[in-house]
Amino acid sequence: MSVIAAIDIAGAGAFGTALAITLANAGHPVTLWARQGAEKMQAQRQNTRRLPGHDLPPGIRVTGDLASLTSDILILAIPTQKLDGFLAGARLSAGHVISTAKGIHRATGLGPTGLIARALPKAIPAQLTGPSFAADLAHGLPTALTLACADASVASHLQQAVSTPALRLYTTSDVIGAELGGALKNVIAIAAGAVIGAGLGESARAALMARGFAEMRRVARAAGARDDTLSGLSGFGDLVLTCTSDKSRNFRFGAGLARGEAFDPEITVEGLATAQELAARPEPDTPIADAVTALAEGRLDFAATLETLLSRPLKPE
Repeated sequence: MSVIAAIDIAGAGAFGTALAITLANAGHPVTLWARQGAEKMQAQRQNTRRLPGHDLPPGIRVTGDLASLTSDILILAIPTQKLDGFLAGARLSAGHVISTAKGIHRATGLGPTGLIARALPKAIPAQLTGPSFAADLAHGLPTALTLACADASVASHLQQAVSTPALRLYTTSDVIGAELGGALKNVIAIAAGAVIGAGLGESARAALMARGFAEMRRVARAAGARDDTLSGLSGFGDLVLTCTSDKSRNFRFGAGLARGEAFDPEITVEGLATAQELAARPEPDTPIADAVTALAEGRLDFAATLETLLSRPLKPE
């Protein structure tokens, strides 16, 4: 049974706003920090730019003042590549800091909890990840996520505090596995989008997802993650969601790449930075991440990228 707690959320994008809505609807007092447009959101009771059509419950207070984030539980709904800069410029006092970002920070090679631990050594970092679209959360539709924290007792505490009737959290101590599941599935989603965007069909997408999942597990094992973590919500569950729906930004980005279409630069595509990070590493073997990087950087067109993948040596599965 969940407990009522004051919760702060930094980042008023679609997902941060949706989390605020579902938590406030469950009775939690929520302070939502927005980098821009806080006064407008507070007055209009909607995030018309990032999550239009969803009213903010009375329990949400929107602010542009970081000093207003004083609760013990702070959720960071800020993209991985911007998280380090945010943490460096913010004076945060929360004892428990949960990131919802999915990706690998290019400059440091760290995941979100690593960035939090480096910037806020007194805080206990955790990762919230798994198959979820902001619109589903805001609508109150059933959603299950993974809450990863190295400290099992803290994970249990946060599970009780953040779960709601519509948002069910499962805990794990495998933070590396949970972070990598959320990061790596975005790479495969870009590739899946490219497959569909190029008209290669559902069978090709299914094959891509299967081989992509094998690549995810290979990378995660090399980083010390538990294999069973990738089979759960934060890995396989999120992979299925993002590879099969055009609600996924990474999927739409991949589809646009295959069609030669421009993509809105204001939309965060975490999977691209993750693919580039993996492609720069000599080990382990990441042919799909390498192909996504080459395609996105314009070093290969889609036909050449496909030929590269299909010409790989035949081998046992």
